[in-house]
Amino acid sequence: MRFFIRKRRQPPAIIIVALIDVLIVVMIFLMVTTSFKKRQPALKLALPESSQATKPGASENPPLVVIIEEDGSLRIGEDATPVTADSLKSQLLAAAAKNPQMKLSLSADKKAPFGQIVKVMDAAKEANIKAISAFTREPGHL
Repeated sequence: MRFFIRKRRQPPAIIIVALIDVLIVVMIFLMVTTSFKKRQPALKLALPESSQATKPGASENPPLVVIIEEDGSLRIGEDATPVTADSLKSQLLAAAAKNPQMKLSLSADKKAPFGQIVKVMDAAKEANIKAISAFTREPGHL
C-alpha cells in the first residue's frame, strides 16, 4: 500500500493593507452619502449676501427690526408681530415719537417683492427715521 504523505498547508496570508484600503473607501462612501440635519430657524429667510456685512448686536441701541418674508408679509419687532402696511406706518410713527434717534433694520428675504421693501422705506421716511439698514449675510455662510 502506498500512503501519500500529506504536506501541511500553510494558512492563507491576510494582506492587511488591502483591508485597510477597502475600509477607507467604505468610510468615505458613508461620509459622502450621509445627510446632516440642520437646525431650522422659526422664520425661513434667505438673506442676500454682502461683503460688508456686520455682526448682529454690534451697536449699543438695538434697531427696530422689520421682517419682509418671501411672500411679502410684514412683521415688526423682536417678537415678529405680523402687521399690515398701514399699521406699520402708525407703529413706526409711534416708535419714532418715543425715540427720535431710532434706527430701522430691514430683514428681507432675497425673494421678497421689492415693492414691499419700498413701502417699508417710504413708511420709515414718513416717520422721519433717518437711519435704515438691511440685514445681510457674509458670502459663503448659510
